Amino acid sequence: MILLVILVVVLAVFLVMNFAGRNTARGHQATQLADAKADARRLIERLGGQVYNLTGTDQASKQALADAGERLNAAGSQIEQATTVAQAHLAKETAVEGLYYVRAARTAMELDPGPPIPELDGQRSAGRVSEDRTVDFDGRSVQASPIPSARTPNYYPGGRVAGRPVPAGWYSEPWWKTALVAGAWGVGSVLLFDTLFHGMSGVGYDAAGFEGGYGSGYDDGFAAGQDFQGGYDQSGYDNGGFDQGGYDQGGYDQGGGFDGSGWDGGGFDGGDWGGGGFDGSF
Repeated sequence: MILLVILVVVLAVFLVMNFAGRNTARGHQATQLADAKADARRLIERLGGQVYNLTGTDQASKQALADAGERLNAAGSQIEQATTVAQAHLAKETAVEGLYYVRAARTAMELDPGPPIPELDGQRSAGRVSEDRTVDFDGRSVQASPIPSARTPNYYPGGRVAGRPVPAGWYSEPWWKTALVAGAWGVGSVLLFDTLFHGMSGVGYDAAGFEGGYGSGYDDGFAAGQDFQGGYDQSGYDNGGFDQGGYDQGGYDQGGGFDGSGWDGGGFDGGDWGGGGFDGSF
């Protein structure tokens, strides 16, 4: 009888400790998720403040702001559906990409681009357009440039699209968007890449690299072994942010995306956003 009582007590203690341990683990995971979502929402709100308070003055800035708006929509949807830390990080990455488009628009309008923005996944290894280039491909003229113009109004901040590197720069057309939507590159993409970027110093790799793609570990090796022939200048292609003090952090409506009604009208003060520099930081 005594032995049975001891066994019952031991079992009860084990069950209590196991239950407490599981609750602790769940609590830790919930805290991590809450922190990750809060971090992502902070950037989404900053992106929304800029999208709603900037108006493009030329084709390049208007297109960049339109792309920023698309990223705002996507990030808002992603964060609302996020149930894991990884999903929250994805929403944050989308918002950061949107901030690059905002910075590109500000640069095109000759406004202060602001302080640096965190690098995107694969951005460094993708490189950047370092010279004007025009090629004839598939019956059309495709152009790339390190600066915006009426001929190259489509910006890309650099990174991997469907597992392949796309250099940061301004282009005559968003030739990467088909792969972005479909999740895979079509026939001829390697040839276009080779034709457009062959011998360009800022890119730092060839069509064989594009065809094979790069794993996540390539960035570190690239950073250690390459300096883009004179250094990787982050200021050269829109690597900044903006002041988060110009609007109320609570202004973003968590229930919606970038649809014109998803932001509380009192959420931020548009008058605080000027055409000059910013004082915010991440």
